[in-house]
Amino acid sequence: MRLQASSSVAFDESPAVSGSKSGELLRVESLRKVFASGTQEIAPLDGVDICVERGEMIAIVGPSGAGKSTFLHLLAALDTPTSGEVYFAGNSLRSLAEAELAEYRNRAVGLVWQRHHLLPDFTASENVAMPLLIQGTPVGCALREASERLAEVGLADVVEHPAGRLSGGEQQRVAIARALVNVPSLLLADEPTGDLDERNAEAIFELMQRLHRSHQLTSIFATHNLSLARRADRVLNLEHGKLAPAGEARVTRV
Repeated sequence: MRLQASSSVAFDESPAVSGSKSGELLRVESLRKVFASGTQEIAPLDGVDICVERGEMIAIVGPSGAGKSTFLHLLAALDTPTSGEVYFAGNSLRSLAEAELAEYRNRAVGLVWQRHHLLPDFTASENVAMPLLIQGTPVGCALREASERLAEVGLADVVEHPAGRLSGGEQQRVAIARALVNVPSLLLADEPTGDLDERNAEAIFELMQRLHRSHQLTSIFATHNLSLARRADRVLNLEHGKLAPAGEARVTRV
């Protein structure tokens, strides 16, 4: 699949286009984000550089308030950096028009947050279908695709259940299905197991690993759970505005 933005910019977002999972998908150069706090400035990101290959799963660890969420927001184009660049498939996000950024957020990136942000009175399938409906997919087609994604995450039997009546683990599965409904190439997850007990956290992470492989995703997730982090291909530590290797990652495949 090739994502064509509203102008001449094309996001080559699928490994199938090149016939290989290899190659750079994401590159960050000298990324800096500064916030004003009274008369002081706080820079949670102060010169971050990273290259991410297609198919990688990367864990970002670090203390609370270190800037992990800020970093993911910048990668998702939900915020703009003070300076520096984020490149996706060779395109600088800073150079894109707002319509192109909206296309990038809707089609190229899947987002999973610690809190699922579901609409509680809408059904599971209606929640999952939202990204498709936003881009103009007919309702029937969107709901069919949503049902398929829900079946993929083990929720075929709750398609018509209101999201607010589902368990915490089920709600996070709905959120994952929603993140993947537009077939993104980049999955960003911010503490995706942070609100779950140990058993559900393990199940959700195993699901994310399986979907990472089956959808040929490039995944970056922030977590405080070092046990889960060590199962990524790389573990990076964000602290004092810098991103650096957190030691040798033990790669574990489910």
